[in-house]
Amino acid sequence: MIRNERHGDNAGKDDEAASPSMSRRRAMACLAWAGAGILWTLDGGVPQGVPLGGASAQAAPSITGNALSFVQISDSHIGFNKTPNPDPAATLQSAIERIRGAARRPAFMLHTGDVSHLSRAEEFDTAQQIVNGAGLETRYVPGEHDVIGDDGRAFFSRFAADTRGRGWYSFDQQGVHFVALVNVLNLKAGGMGYLGDTQLAWLADDLSARSHSTPLVVFTHMPLWPVYPAWGWGTDDGDRALALLRPFGSVTVLNGHVHQVLQKVEGNVRLHTAMSTAFPQAAPGNGSGPGPWKVEASQLRQTLGIRRVEFASLDGTPRLDDATLVS
Repeated sequence: MIRNERHGDNAGKDDEAASPSMSRRRAMACLAWAGAGILWTLDGGVPQGVPLGGASAQAAPSITGNALSFVQISDSHIGFNKTPNPDPAATLQSAIERIRGAARRPAFMLHTGDVSHLSRAEEFDTAQQIVNGAGLETRYVPGEHDVIGDDGRAFFSRFAADTRGRGWYSFDQQGVHFVALVNVLNLKAGGMGYLGDTQLAWLADDLSARSHSTPLVVFTHMPLWPVYPAWGWGTDDGDRALALLRPFGSVTVLNGHVHQVLQKVEGNVRLHTAMSTAFPQAAPGNGSGPGPWKVEASQLRQTLGIRRVEFASLDGTPRLDDATLVS
């Protein structure tokens, strides 16, 4: 049985089989669970996401020698110690082992936030040690769980020391411009993310130096688009950022926070949420609120890895696979 839990306040209320929101979930054709991470490939400015491990990785489309490949992982929540996953370090370790074992070695890795659960130094230590095991340069943005108590100072000093403003930055790799945005400070009503005037002014200035033909990859923790505002799954001023991105011919926006794979396409802008390595969350609107989606212990890894997604075409339509973390 699978049920929803909102940080303990609604445990046992929602049975998946009986949920009135199942039709909504099924209608969201772009939704799928995955558990290990996505190998992102940009070949000639065309982004493709290939799930790591399993049969689908073997079926991945061929790429040229000039292709740029990187990995995205998200929502490690090191320090979380309740059901459905009292040991998120072990599942993060499994994800890293899959990255190390990938047939095509990626150039680097992105972590899209909630590295820790409570922003504690020991949680950051554990996460950093495991992630470093991939042997890849890793770029981070914080989640709201990483900025508890100190406005992110400990996170930024460890994971994003060389940044502009309050943690945002950009870099270039093989003709692709990457932009890291921070939307977990100064959260708005309902828990919505927020970028703020200063960061948006920086983004406008950063993009002004790039040709509109430059492929862009933007990564952040909370979705820039309103996935489900009633649960705070979106960014209050995300439309202002998207307006700056729309003139570009190829824009890929990557984020975490919702612990599931969703996608939305708006013209040349493709927005993708990522899976967690720690625990799943409910589909938007399925249950009384966000939080760990409780599964039986024997099902956890299967749930995290049970559905994989391959983005094999420019329209972003995902291909689903049944490989799991334990397969």
